[in-house]
Amino acid sequence: MKTVFITGTTGLLGTNLVHKLLAGGYRVIGLVRNKTAYRGMEHPNLELIEGTLFSDLTEVLQNVDIVVHAAAETRQSLAKYSQYYKVNRNATILLYNTSVHCNVGHFIFISSANTSGYGTKENPGVECSPVLSPFDRSLYARSKLEAENYILNSSNAMKVTVLNPTFMIGAWDSKPSSGKIILMVWKKRIALFPPGGKNFVHVEDVADAVIRCAELGISGEKYIISGENLSYREFFTKVINIAQQKTMLIQIPKFIMLVLGYLGECVRLTGIETSIGITNMKILCINNFYSNNKSVRDLGLNYREIVLAISDALEYFNKDCLKSKI
Repeated sequence: MKTVFITGTTGLLGTNLVHKLLAGGYRVIGLVRNKTAYRGMEHPNLELIEGTLFSDLTEVLQNVDIVVHAAAETRQSLAKYSQYYKVNRNATILLYNTSVHCNVGHFIFISSANTSGYGTKENPGVECSPVLSPFDRSLYARSKLEAENYILNSSNAMKVTVLNPTFMIGAWDSKPSSGKIILMVWKKRIALFPPGGKNFVHVEDVADAVIRCAELGISGEKYIISGENLSYREFFTKVINIAQQKTMLIQIPKFIMLVLGYLGECVRLTGIETSIGITNMKILCINNFYSNNKSVRDLGLNYREIVLAISDALEYFNKDCLKSKI
């Protein structure tokens, strides 16, 4: 029985990955800040240990076969690069070097598709595409790319694979994190949306990709894990149809998005954290599309339709609302 160590255990991907690994016969050690934050299933082969990414994990990793590093600083409200650099770059390097020291067999880094350049529906971005504007100004994407470059350039020390998921949707989004986009329209009579689009992927496909990567992944390679390329209008329309609700969708003009972005930068200068900044607003105005051809070819992935991810997320949110009322 192989042992897998996971960071980001309580997150959307982490919880789904724990479930998939346990079902596949793996032993799982999950790093959590607080054990009570984990809301997934319990299992005799699951061990939760409390700590941070900067804890000394040498003893924990002694008999680990695979490390999956999924934890990250993903908040878009932070204005200083040092806040992303510390967690997304430095903590990754620390964990990687500890894994090398402990003779771990395989290090799988969960990065972001935005470390590669996006494309159009007809010509979507691929792993080797260079980062494009406005993601070259994204502090989050920059910190992830620096971490990628470090471990890939050091891949001679151990087996290393990088997975680059797009925007994940699905169940067990307890914070919620990316599922907030569904809450923007769910049970709303009127919903505003930006003029761009992005790639959406079922979180279970990303969890499957990790397991396939552990079995088939080639050291030193990157794999974009992506589902469907959709405009925000197309995505929100799917949510409305699945939820069987009547909602009026109103697109925010690009110039208003940019004005809001510049106003947000002024607010940030006062020390107030806000996700409304010019880079974030520009990102929402573009079609941020990617290809999954490499992951299908090398890892044998079969991607689910995004309507299944939306349905799973809505079902989970419904159950979560019922629990909160009890």
